[in-house]
Amino acid sequence: MRIVLAQLNLLVGDVQGNADRVIAAARRARSEHAADLVLFPELSLSGYPPEDLLFHRGFRRQVESGLERVRSAVSDVALMVGFPEYAGTLIHNAAALLADGAVRAVQRKAELPNYKVFDEKRYFQPGRESTVCGCGGLQVGLLVCEDLWVPAPARAAAAAGAQLLLVINASPYEIHKQRERETVARARAREVGLPIAYVNLVGGQDELVFDGNSFVMDARGEVRQRAPPFVEGLFPAEFEHPGGVVVPRAGSIAAELSDEASVYGALVLGVRDYVRKHGFPGVVMGLSGGIDSALTLAIAVDALGADAVHAVMMPSRYTAPMSLEDAQSQARALGVKYSVLSIEAMFDTTLATLRGEFAGRAADATEENIQSRCRMLLLMALSNKTGRMLLTTGNKSEMAVGYATLYGDMAGGFAPIKDCSKLLVYRLAHYRNAQGEVIPRRVIERAPSAELRAEQKDSDSLPPYEVLDPILEAFIEEDLSVDEIEARGFDRATVGRVLDLVKRNEYKRRQAPPGVRVSRRAFGRDWRYPITSGYRR
Repeated sequence: MRIVLAQLNLLVGDVQGNADRVIAAARRARSEHAADLVLFPELSLSGYPPEDLLFHRGFRRQVESGLERVRSAVSDVALMVGFPEYAGTLIHNAAALLADGAVRAVQRKAELPNYKVFDEKRYFQPGRESTVCGCGGLQVGLLVCEDLWVPAPARAAAAAGAQLLLVINASPYEIHKQRERETVARARAREVGLPIAYVNLVGGQDELVFDGNSFVMDARGEVRQRAPPFVEGLFPAEFEHPGGVVVPRAGSIAAELSDEASVYGALVLGVRDYVRKHGFPGVVMGLSGGIDSALTLAIAVDALGADAVHAVMMPSRYTAPMSLEDAQSQARALGVKYSVLSIEAMFDTTLATLRGEFAGRAADATEENIQSRCRMLLLMALSNKTGRMLLTTGNKSEMAVGYATLYGDMAGGFAPIKDCSKLLVYRLAHYRNAQGEVIPRRVIERAPSAELRAEQKDSDSLPPYEVLDPILEAFIEEDLSVDEIEARGFDRATVGRVLDLVKRNEYKRRQAPPGVRVSRRAFGRDWRYPITSGYRR
């Protein structure tokens, strides 16, 4: 039996387009790979996650029409297709097994995740039955994503006579996620003594990136085949069944990527799909000569190509000559359009306009923020005039403690490195340069600075990033208390100050653009913290 894992990049809400992609992939799988069965990702027809689109009556009609189109268009190969199943007022996250132009079986997802980025209990009702049916001379058990993460569904399928488990997924990327998936699948395979064919979605959807990494595992929990991450493709897998025992043949096993390579791949795919799926002709971004914008520029070029990227340097009286030199050097190295637009006249005019209002008050962060907002005025004007989307260059460390200007450097349409700590930014810069140096070495080596006042350095306002980032990770991703973080060897007063900054700046983060999620917990759909709160540490 030959099963093709259709690792596809689908578009949420584009039901007819997704149906077309499913039909085309099924025909290719049959003609090019002689497939007996093709597995498509979870909620293939609607895209994942469809969120409140599920409640629209017109969307329901499109889903039902799309499934009917797929059923009638493909009859020479069996398909397992994910779709929202409407049953009266109830909605199920379902998978249909289609064969010979008919719906042979429907599995309703039993385990509905409701943690991290998942909110499925808001939309779906759980299924109650285990579905096992004949396909290609085998009895196959149908599972949908989270059904694999707990023992009961796989055990029920095995008890009903399944010889092979088919699992369709929309499992989003986070660092080390593939190891976790395969650890879970290994436990299930060994518990029930059955092999697993696992297909995963690929592509960017708002803050989420789906990395693919589809795989086949034998009954001993050994990976026999693994598709590459971050790419679409049809990946055929061969299964033998001597004496009724199903054994997957060895296939190509894509290597596990390093942390830096996998994060960088997720960032590139997230930017590419956000820009292209929205139909933007390209992006514009500020290039300051600092590490964050340097990394963002490299990501943008790798995602979209140099012709689609416009970098803008906007110097002020506080901009160091090396910043201008390094920004120009990187722009030339990457071949992007590069503009230099001074903000001095705008800054002077704004200060002159406010001179009477500011009389008797010493200069402070207000004047620094005005510079940042002057820059955003220029960038947004370029975005409006050209139709290019504005990329924001802030990192997670800055977003966490509010070291960013609201309506200034936080403004934009998408924030590629929003979920990357400052230390991770440096690691990613070294990783990208190892592929060919595009980020000037001096940008990586110099002390980070916002350059909004004379001789300014980030360390004037924040603890060293070697201290700050581990504290932030402990609080944001591990939910540790001040006492628990202090027990790791950090100064209590520093911990308290950092946590207070995180809490105090929630109002800023609510107004930040979306960005690619790569960590266990990202600001956005993964983080729900009150703006107004009386909680004290």
